[in-house]
Amino acid sequence: MSFSNMLNKLQGQPESYEKKTQYRFGKTLGAGTYGIVREAECSSGKVAVKIILKKNVRGNEQMVYDELGMLQKLDHPNIVHFRDWFESRDKYYIVTQLATGGELFDRICQYGRFTEKDASQTIRQILGAVDYLHERNIVHRDLKPENLLYLTSELDSPLVLADFGIAKMLESPSEVLTSMAGSFGYAAPEVMLRKGHGKAVDMWSMGVITYTLLCGYSPFRAENLTDLIEECRHGRIVFHERYWRDVSKDAKDFILTLLQPDPAERATSAEALKHPWLKGDTATDHNLLPEIRAYMARARLRRGIEIVKLANRIEALKMHDDEEDIDQSEHVPAAHDADGKPHKTPGTTTLRNLLSPSSPEGAHQSSNSQSGPTKKRSLSKTARSDIFREVVLAKVREKKDQDVLEQVERDAIAKAEKTTR
Repeated sequence: MSFSNMLNKLQGQPESYEKKTQYRFGKTLGAGTYGIVREAECSSGKVAVKIILKKNVRGNEQMVYDELGMLQKLDHPNIVHFRDWFESRDKYYIVTQLATGGELFDRICQYGRFTEKDASQTIRQILGAVDYLHERNIVHRDLKPENLLYLTSELDSPLVLADFGIAKMLESPSEVLTSMAGSFGYAAPEVMLRKGHGKAVDMWSMGVITYTLLCGYSPFRAENLTDLIEECRHGRIVFHERYWRDVSKDAKDFILTLLQPDPAERATSAEALKHPWLKGDTATDHNLLPEIRAYMARARLRRGIEIVKLANRIEALKMHDDEEDIDQSEHVPAAHDADGKPHKTPGTTTLRNLLSPSSPEGAHQSSNSQSGPTKKRSLSKTARSDIFREVVLAKVREKKDQDVLEQVERDAIAKAEKTTR
């Protein structure tokens, strides 16, 4: 036994903790409900390391093992590859391929032109990955633009599907999932109505992504869960003439096959892949970039509003001066290191947070076993944890926008220098 192994054992560290020495950790790439994602360097190059706090999944450890088991079985050019995993006394570390090319919409905004034909081939790549999952009875359950990343900065870089944190492997094709999962605006109606769900939820999300990619706004514009459920239940999809007049009929038909309120009537991944729109022959050369850039501008405005709301929540929190301070030991590094591009764009609200009265961190606790004052303290501490996580996210977003602005300036200078030569 090596000295480091012996030391780790004395400190109560699991055997696999020895692997941590193989990685040199760098900037934080994103933050979420259960932990953070950081860039790291090892002998084979740069990787992404998802760090999950064990206390945040206490009672639900199986979801971590499910994600690990699932990732190790996947091998597809449009799905982020699993590399390794290890654990410490208080954290899980999942090592995956690092996608450095940026999120879908951010990357598109850097192009000079992005047409409907380009969109059809982009959707084809994503759908190929979804079909691969569905053939293996895996439901991703969190398909959204923030989880679609370009592998490299090269123009011909493949798009990869990331974040399998709430993905599920079905015991059989007919198995029905009942747990709450998904993100506001992308979750299928059967999820929000708690009717049970399966592979069809991914196809609904694909419909929302395709619609948004083609016009720069969501097919559903409700700002609260009740109204969103009503919109999705009725499935009235409107193609506004101003934004859709130059988009092909096949594109609209493709979307309608996916945004069917009844999951039984929704196209499967195999059926959708056969749709003529994905061949690109009928897709137009209409440039979608102005609408997509407008979408990103609106997203940044929403981020600004979120920051104001966050400040108000923090002020309200200060009034609870009788409560103990939040234990920041697990989270402080994320606040200081949040200087990279996040895998998750701000403004995405999980359905679990919207529909569950308690946060995942406290889900394992029994409310019956708490007295009045103790329960109040626990809830306040949970609120503080949520707010601290939001601060981390805000820092990541702010740095991301700054990086994009600096890149635009560098490109402009390089272009000016090139023309003067």
